[in-house]
Amino acid sequence: MLTKKTLSLAMFVSLCTTNLLAQTKSVDLDDLHGNWHLRTMDGKDVRKARAILDFDAKNMKLNGFDGCNRMSSELKTNKVTLKSTKLSATRMGCRQSIHSYVRKRLHRTVKEGFTVTEATQNGVDGILIKSSKHELFFKWMSS
Repeated sequence: MLTKKTLSLAMFVSLCTTNLLAQTKSVDLDDLHGNWHLRTMDGKDVRKARAILDFDAKNMKLNGFDGCNRMSSELKTNKVTLKSTKLSATRMGCRQSIHSYVRKRLHRTVKEGFTVTEATQNGVDGILIKSSKHELFFKWMSS
């Protein structure tokens, strides 16, 4: 009986994993053009930080708001990952701990390089920005 339960559980996990992987689709840089609102970071709801990324594919620029400060950067790509170069930000203090939490991780993610894939979380379509240490889910706002 234990073997049947273990086998059933293994098959269920395998099907779920296969389904999730099958839905993963990388996003072309041109399709990122516009404003994206950060909703979750490493599984934590961070919408209150109001962080926004604005991709400008034509000029290879990234602008936005990290929860505390305006930020801007140039983008470089190697066809698989994007990486921020020359990241700069204003130096205003963060009002709440959620803002500091988001600012630190967002800067680290864009500096170390990241991939972008289509994703859905809680019924919301968007993009998943993933670095070696962090996963950030964004919802499209406008172009």
